[in-house]
Amino acid sequence: MSTLQQATLAKQTVNRPTRVRTKGSNFWFLGIIMVILIVGSVAMLFPFAWMVVSSLKSQEKVFVFPPEWIPNPVVWHNYVEALIYKPFYLYIFNTLIIVVLNEIAILLSSSFVGYGFARINFPGRDFWFTIVLATLMVPFFALMVPQFIIFTKLGWIDTFLPLTFPYFFGGGAFNIFLFRQFFRSLPEELADAGRIDGCSEFGIYWRIMMPLCKPALATVGVFTFLNAWNDFLGPLLYLRTDSHFTVSIGLATFRSIMNTRWDLLMAASTAMVVPIVVLFFFAQRYFIQGIVLSGLKG
Repeated sequence: MSTLQQATLAKQTVNRPTRVRTKGSNFWFLGIIMVILIVGSVAMLFPFAWMVVSSLKSQEKVFVFPPEWIPNPVVWHNYVEALIYKPFYLYIFNTLIIVVLNEIAILLSSSFVGYGFARINFPGRDFWFTIVLATLMVPFFALMVPQFIIFTKLGWIDTFLPLTFPYFFGGGAFNIFLFRQFFRSLPEELADAGRIDGCSEFGIYWRIMMPLCKPALATVGVFTFLNAWNDFLGPLLYLRTDSHFTVSIGLATFRSIMNTRWDLLMAASTAMVVPIVVLFFFAQRYFIQGIVLSGLKG
């Protein structure tokens, strides 16, 4: 046996146990990760499962200990009574108005601003983009009082304007950042071809770039829907009359000092979660694709 063959055989012999140990360690590592994910999933699903089960119980059995995970009897009427106990159809309609206006405002304005930061060279572009990102570090509670004073002076209290109109001016720093990252990942040759054909910069944005950024649009659309649907502090600050209340405020009105109908509250909460779950399942592919693409390039 030659010296080269002996060296190759010795190398294989030395490396073989190491490869076995690596596979075993990977197996245990993946097993531990799976256990952690399963435990975390159960912990996250536990409150939701308790809410759904409690929505099918009578009021006196909601807080029975030990808890009954199979309601007996099943009270389906809680859902009907919950939706007529408070004017939830009106609350849903008000919330949908805010959601639709926010979707239009944020998708249009944030994509437009993001395209400008990604594709148009103007003096101080990077500086102003840094300023935009810096606003993410400012907590909402620091701006809450000044904004409330401004909207009070404008006479916008008890209207939907404070909850919708500001989003027509940029749509938020996070959304601008996401669109900017996505537009930077698209080939510059597409814009150059549009310019050669005589297309304006706005035409390139609207006719070429916007049809290609469906993942980013879906991602921002899902985030916008979630924020508007679940927003509690904004409507609590600016809405006064019951006819203007949103879903989140309507759920809070179930609680009272003397008697809280927990069974109806759980039923109404379950019904209000359904649109979010349905939206996520339908937009899941675009949602995940938009997050991945917007975070890798730029």
